[in-house]
Amino acid sequence: MRRAVARRARAGTSIPFAIRAEGRLAGQVTIDNIVRGAMRSGHLGYWIDQAAAGRGMASLAVALACDHAFGAAGLHRLQADIRPENQRSQRLVARLGFRQEGLLRRYLDIDGDWRDHLSFALLAEDVPAGVLARWREGIPR
Repeated sequence: MRRAVARRARAGTSIPFAIRAEGRLAGQVTIDNIVRGAMRSGHLGYWIDQAAAGRGMASLAVALACDHAFGAAGLHRLQADIRPENQRSQRLVARLGFRQEGLLRRYLDIDGDWRDHLSFALLAEDVPAGVLARWREGIPR
């Protein structure tokens, strides 16, 4: 898997990030299926180890990855496709400014069945101050 990720990164179709906590791998954020040219978009994917969940690490990592995608990587649009029952993930992207755009029926084959996903998107101009700035707005003071 690491070799495949590295190959896609070298080809410019993926930007992978690791989330480390307490000296170990705790999650991953990836901007994948990157398309250049007129589209300049990518798909956002992420996961966090259950032991690290609930501490804000995933949302911080996603915010940083989005800012990198819209800045240094020059992308215009990020899309996150999330299963309807994954309320935590839907709240995470909504807090960062993603908007729900639709339902992708029978989108991915997971565990031997075609699963629906909700499609969320964020455009660079939706967050002119950056996604990290938006994330900071949501931190309880």
